[in-house]
Amino acid sequence: MEDINDQERLQTILNQLQNREGLTRVEYEKLLADLNHPVVSSGHDSQGRLNIAFFDAKKYDLKSFSKRNDGSFNIIPIETPLNEKTASAATGCKVVCIFVNDRADAQAIEQLAILGVEMIALRCAGFNNVDLEACRRHQINVVRVPAYSPHAVAEHTIALMLMLNRHLHQAYMRNRSGSFVLDGLTGFDMYGKTVGVIGTGKIGQCVVEILAGFGCHVLAYDVHVNPAVEKLSNAEYVSQDDLFSKSNIITLHLPLFEESHHLVNRETISQMKRGVMLINTSRGGLIDTVALIEGLKSGHIGSAGLDVYEEEAGIFFNDISDQILNDDVLARLMSFNNVVITSHQAFLTQEALDNIAETTLQNVNEFLAGHRGKSLTNGVC
Repeated sequence: MEDINDQERLQTILNQLQNREGLTRVEYEKLLADLNHPVVSSGHDSQGRLNIAFFDAKKYDLKSFSKRNDGSFNIIPIETPLNEKTASAATGCKVVCIFVNDRADAQAIEQLAILGVEMIALRCAGFNNVDLEACRRHQINVVRVPAYSPHAVAEHTIALMLMLNRHLHQAYMRNRSGSFVLDGLTGFDMYGKTVGVIGTGKIGQCVVEILAGFGCHVLAYDVHVNPAVEKLSNAEYVSQDDLFSKSNIITLHLPLFEESHHLVNRETISQMKRGVMLINTSRGGLIDTVALIEGLKSGHIGSAGLDVYEEEAGIFFNDISDQILNDDVLARLMSFNNVVITSHQAFLTQEALDNIAETTLQNVNEFLAGHRGKSLTNGVC
């Protein structure tokens, strides 16, 4: 059978299974029987290439993965994010590749296990969207990309600071409409300002190093001290309370766990300097958005630059320009002229995309070589 026919056969099964509500019982049972077809059940195509179900596929992702694919993998693009309802699209694949807004919860994991999926390859550093306990229960390995280009995220962080400080977004829109006045565009010198950096891993370290060039004094906080940051003359580790109370700018660079969820809330905002600038290029759930809006309305928070939002799934990475934005919290947030929101693009550089593709495919190659669990270099479980 020609490969193109095998692929058409697989895609037909996927499409029909995803819409199985309209099938009769006999039709549905026949489709399940078709899953025993060698091309579907083996996890490889007729050329022997491993099938990878590539969820939430974007053009820039596929371009970078295509460059790094040495012919060992049959990457199957799936435009929709992974969730319980779309998991059937992984039929015929032993590996699924997902990103930050895919939902690999217990229900989705169970569906993947039924299909014979043996690995989830995250093309990002965070894994808070994966139910690891369910993966262990179903013996599904999970790998990630712990570091791709920390410079990409760090530089985007600084860009948000400068845009807010010098009101570049407002100046651009004014000039486009023919208004070239400077009233209301006054910023401040970054030199000499105190910047609080919460989370001093690879990205946080890059941020501190860039801020050194501006002549900023950095207050750092992390449960694990980074010796490279500790040695920098412009930085000092302090308590979280001291960081909140003394910083002119606060930027977040830590993963989302139960203990870091809503790290920025009404109580911690009340500890901050009035007029503080808040930056988040990590995970949306680090900030209680309702509390942030209250802080902006009262003027306690002077400005905010956000590349992430706690309810971004289904909005970010999608074109909804022909729809009504039904997220009232996000709509209110976007109404402030002292808030800049980018749609989770801090990672989006050529270098980062190349690193993500390279590491992800290396992770899969390790799996093919027989490595499992802790023997996987970038294994999570």
